Amino acid sequence: MEPVPHANTSLRRAPVQQRSAERLARILDACAQLLDEVGYEQLSTRAVAVRAEVPIGSVYRFFSNKRALVDALAHRNLDSYAERITARLGSIPAGDWRAAIDAVLDEYLAMKRSAPGFALVDFGAPSPAQDSGGDANVRVAGRLAELLAAHLGRIPDEDLLRMILVCVEAADALFQLAFRADPSGDPAIVEETRHLLRSYLARALG
Repeated sequence: MEPVPHANTSLRRAPVQQRSAERLARILDACAQLLDEVGYEQLSTRAVAVRAEVPIGSVYRFFSNKRALVDALAHRNLDSYAERITARLGSIPAGDWRAAIDAVLDEYLAMKRSAPGFALVDFGAPSPAQDSGGDANVRVAGRLAELLAAHLGRIPDEDLLRMILVCVEAADALFQLAFRADPSGDPAIVEETRHLLRSYLARALG
């Protein structure tokens, strides 16, 4: 099971006991599996409850609707992504920003290819929220800026956050293109994305 998301505003209530946390994890696991099988439009809270083998009331205990459920999965995906990057950065020399960026891209690609539901819902639900404060790429950029700043010994200031947001937006668009061209991600487009981000960041990171 994947870890339960932290400080997830999509949850009606956070689990307190271990059994409740495990039930929430089963619900999110079931949601991810069903997204791969039926897509977002056909997803239902009832189907998630059946797959997770929990009463429908357990789903509504945590989530008000399908959208909140998928948002919670997206937050959990971001938590998992950050954990994977943190583990990779531990073996990369401090200050090596090129290897750090490679780790960021490689871990995203690994999740895109293997994590249940991730191909459809990575860090945000398919239909965008009305509240711009919930923008998925802004959340991703904020988390990456913190991780990379710590690794590079920098302060996560507005300049770094803006650069990382530009990288996230560019990589998001190019990886969408790569996976439209090839279900596993067109290797040539992935490599072009890697070069583009390195060239852009080299202006500020050297």
